[in-house]
Amino acid sequence: MSLDLTSSAFEEEDRIPEKYTCDGPDLSPPLAWSGVPEEAESLALIVDDPDAPMGTWVHWVLFHLPPETSALAEDASGGGTEGVNDFNRTGYGGPCPPPGKPHRYFFKLYALDTTLDLGSEAKKKDVLNAMEGHILAQGQLMGTFSR
Repeated sequence: MSLDLTSSAFEEEDRIPEKYTCDGPDLSPPLAWSGVPEEAESLALIVDDPDAPMGTWVHWVLFHLPPETSALAEDASGGGTEGVNDFNRTGYGGPCPPPGKPHRYFFKLYALDTTLDLGSEAKKKDVLNAMEGHILAQGQLMGTFSR
């Protein structure tokens, strides 16, 4: 199954506004979605940049979102648990690429048939491992940013 993930701040493949990057106040963008299966127990969101010079860079790890949640307001975690990103802090860390070509930022939302047994020290790999075999539906939104 597929989730429809959108943002009122940018369209698919469009530039992410500076407000949501390290060049601005670094707020998480507003997100909205639909298509969560009735049997979902929780939602998880991972935001990463596969174009980073040292390999995929994780910007946000968010899980334990209630399945009835259908949006995240700007600068919000939606009542979920925020894990550790590659800036080595919990919460959102916006695009902050080196100068040069645009980087792609993938916002990936997962509907799960379970609640993950993880805490705020969890990293992307922990969440992906815990989600294995429990994904009911997923969707993604990709934005770009360059400096």
